[in-house]
Amino acid sequence: MDFDLPADLVAYLAELDAFIDAEITPLQQADDNIRFFDHRREWARTDFDNGGLPRHEWEALLVEATRRADRAGHWRFSAPKKYGGKDGSNLWMAVIREHFAARGLGLHNDLQNEHSIVGNFPFVAMFEHFGTEDQQREFILGGFERTRRAAFGLTEQAHGSDATHMETRAVPEVRDGVPGWRIDGEKMWTTGMHVATHCATFARTSGADGDARGITCFLVPNPHPGLVIEEYLWTFNMPTDHPRVSFTNVWVPDSAILGPVGGGLAIAQSFVHQNRIRQAASSLGAASYCIAESVRYARERKPFGQDLAHNQAIQFPLVELATQAEMLRLLIRKTAWQMDRMEHKAIERELSDKVSMCNYWANRLCCEAADRAMQVHGGIGYSRHKPFEHIYRHHRRYRITEGSEEIQMRKVAGFLFGYMGPNKSRFS
Repeated sequence: MDFDLPADLVAYLAELDAFIDAEITPLQQADDNIRFFDHRREWARTDFDNGGLPRHEWEALLVEATRRADRAGHWRFSAPKKYGGKDGSNLWMAVIREHFAARGLGLHNDLQNEHSIVGNFPFVAMFEHFGTEDQQREFILGGFERTRRAAFGLTEQAHGSDATHMETRAVPEVRDGVPGWRIDGEKMWTTGMHVATHCATFARTSGADGDARGITCFLVPNPHPGLVIEEYLWTFNMPTDHPRVSFTNVWVPDSAILGPVGGGLAIAQSFVHQNRIRQAASSLGAASYCIAESVRYARERKPFGQDLAHNQAIQFPLVELATQAEMLRLLIRKTAWQMDRMEHKAIERELSDKVSMCNYWANRLCCEAADRAMQVHGGIGYSRHKPFEHIYRHHRRYRITEGSEEIQMRKVAGFLFGYMGPNKSRFS
């Protein structure tokens, strides 16, 4: 049993750090771009007079950073080689994402916009497994060329995490002699619709409410007749690109269907594990950053003539956080390693409880570490001149999105008590 990181992975981390220092940090410092990362960051990023959407200058800066990373061969790292990537594994991606977040806020990795110079591309796996050849060419290659971008229309206001009771409906309908489907309903949190060319819209096409079968995914162009972005929902962490979208008499041809008719829920679940393990690694990295900054500050600050760190009231909470981070790091890396050793479809059956453990605990740990960092730093920690409030506001959402921590704990319980997973046969 060897817990050392592979030598080539360690070397790649050093290569990435050198690229950040040479290309990304100078871009971050140029033309007052630092305003997007210092105490002005929320205002600089948010167009408050335009629905709270991200400012064009902010999004353009993110695009420029990823273009530089793409030219250097880093941005598509996790994508298959046939699309210009490097077949980056889950283990490597987890280590890279933790490493980036542990560096602190910066243009190299700002997950408020799911931005990183080493990109995460869940839609690649989705189209690889479920798309036709035409759809793969259009959406995978188009995605990397920035001519296609799909938002994700699954959640609904009245049903939240329970997608099986969605009220959006699609029925077959022929228009102008072309077979297709009419879609009616409404979605929430369809992130990225302000720049999306399509919305992957999930609608019930058969079966009864509560059935896992009978839900179909449609690639609805944006804009499109009958598709209306009703409002952008302002959140704890601004800017916002999370709208409520309505579908009224929206018609698409049969070619807009992604995957099998009635099998859409499997599509929604197909890439969640990759997302969750990588997001867990990011939360761990951010937590580690908060802990390290708190330790450094506690050694520098000298109230009443001695290090603030001398006080056990400062030491012990950070000891507990550091201990949890060490244990979590081992679980994340082991789980990512196991994911790389099994078929994509087997992860849901055999390992999704461990992925959920990593994700919900990492998100909670990050929030606790950011909160503790504010406390250790005192008034300046509460201010926007330190990054802890930003880290807290961003990572707090992950305790709800990507499957709320209660949903993920329910998954763990299902495996533990044998309602699903490998233990099911033992209890039955």
